This record gives sequence, C-alpha cells and structure tokens, in this order.
Amino acid sequence: MRFLYAGLGLCCVALAIIGIVLPLLPTVPFLLLAAFFFANSSDRLHNWIVAHNVFGPMILDWRQRGAIRPGAKKAATVSIAAVFVLSLLLGAPGHILGIQAVVLTAVLTFIWSRPNG
Repeated sequence: MRFLYAGLGLCCVALAIIGIVLPLLPTVPFLLLAAFFFANSSDRLHNWIVAHNVFGPMILDWRQRGAIRPGAKKAATVSIAAVFVLSLLLGAPGHILGIQAVVLTAVLTFIWSRPNG
C-alpha cells in the first residue's frame, strides 16, 4: 500500500507541476493530495514536499490556516473566467452555461472567502 500511495503522490506532484504551466489545471489541490499520499507512504517524500521552496509554503498555509495565497486566488479567477469565456465562444447550450455559472461562482466564492496566505 505504501508503494501505491507513493506512486499516487508522485503523480499528483507531476500534475501540480503541469498546473504551474497550464493555467486551467489547478496546482494546490494536487499538492495537498501529494502531501497526504506522502504522509501515508514515505516520511522522506513528505518532508521533501513540505520543505520544498515552491510547494511547501502553499501546503503549510492551507494546513495551518486554510489560507490561499493572493497570487493563487488571482490565477484561479483568471482560469475560471477563461473556461467560461471558452464555453461561450464554443457555443455551449444555455443550460450548460447556467450550470457552469453557478458552479464556477460557488468555487470562486470559496476561494476568495479563504484567508490570504
């Protein structure tokens, strides 16, 4: 089971790294999952991700205060807006746009209601 968790953690780190470059893929949720998987599989990997210069602060902000950094909030907002605009440009049906508007507004409300990290 430890190898499975370590493998899942590494996959999550890979997705988080892709998310840094690709604006539509979230980074922080994958880092939080990676930290969880590493905590259950390898102290070495868990300590590495928590102490990492880029990844560690985001994980610790969330663990300690449920906080999201302002830059991450802005990036999420831009990504969410881009998804909605893309749906509009591709001519998504009205009911799909309505569902997206409700869900994406709820996500943004959650993100912006978190304390700043």
